[in-house]
Amino acid sequence: MTREVLFLEEILKLQQKIIPEMIELIEKRYNILRNIYYNQPIGRRVLARNLELSERVVRTEINFLREQNFIDITLPGMTITSEGEEIIDKLKDFIHEIKGLSELENSLKKKLGVKGVIIVPGNSDEDITVLKELGRASANYLKSILHDRQIVAITGGSTVKDVIDNIFKINNLNNVMVVPARGGMGRNLETQANTLVSNLANKLNCNYKLLHVPDNLSTEAMNAMMKEKDVKEVLKIIDNADILIYGIGRANDMARRRGLAADEINHLIDKGAVGEAFGYYFNRQGEVVYSTPTMGIRNEQASKIEHLIAAAGGKCKAEAIISTEINNSNSVLITDEGAAREILRLFNEH
Repeated sequence: MTREVLFLEEILKLQQKIIPEMIELIEKRYNILRNIYYNQPIGRRVLARNLELSERVVRTEINFLREQNFIDITLPGMTITSEGEEIIDKLKDFIHEIKGLSELENSLKKKLGVKGVIIVPGNSDEDITVLKELGRASANYLKSILHDRQIVAITGGSTVKDVIDNIFKINNLNNVMVVPARGGMGRNLETQANTLVSNLANKLNCNYKLLHVPDNLSTEAMNAMMKEKDVKEVLKIIDNADILIYGIGRANDMARRRGLAADEINHLIDKGAVGEAFGYYFNRQGEVVYSTPTMGIRNEQASKIEHLIAAAGGKCKAEAIISTEINNSNSVLITDEGAAREILRLFNEH
């Protein structure tokens, strides 16, 4: 750490002690700008509801931000100006430092035993735009490790969709292949792994393969499908993945979403399942206690993949994140402040 950075940190800590209300105001204005950015054009009433602020407070802040030329107000609603976008980027780093998120990243990296941790400010349980920011951070990390002749496997889900949505067109990659990490069609077409694979391949200007396999197949049906030439080809590519991008869910939520019967869900809970990732259910110690019968990435394979990108946020997912990421030495966890602080609290409790 350079002397200049240390000096800046000292100034920030001093400001926090002497004028804490200034830091709170900066954070509030950052949250307003970020919310407008991800939802533009947006009306004042919707913005107030999103941020759980009174319309009077929002009106005062909006007038200030417009005077600074950070936002435009038109008939459809408020939008961010180029100056506004610039200030959001600068404020993001400032907020990251003032809230001590760099220290929190290092602390979680050690406690979880992962390759790295990236934390975005906020709690996505309270502000949905934090998930979009998390997606943006994940997309930036993916771009930093992506190179020619790699195989990228991705799961479905809304958080992974946010990652893909935040990747801009890249035309300078050669022989990259994108595949779904596992079978499972999902109910929502927009967040299905196959849909996301197609979208990512389009942005990376590369080839892709799809896997049309429903969840919860019988063993007989799965064995029959695995003999199909096209399916065997895709499974072989998945086996050789260099990068795996996946979301993390709470065990009971994911079991219901995957259509597991009530007695199976109760069995999961009895076995201590708290988290789920790519069809595997983990207990608090990171042990697999159940897996849904489907094709694709296996847990023992995942641990050997060079780059694992786990994207998940929200205080409510803290325990699930611990269960899937503990001692996952190839994984980079990209999460939000709400989840990160709760993870630290849970570690300190035990």
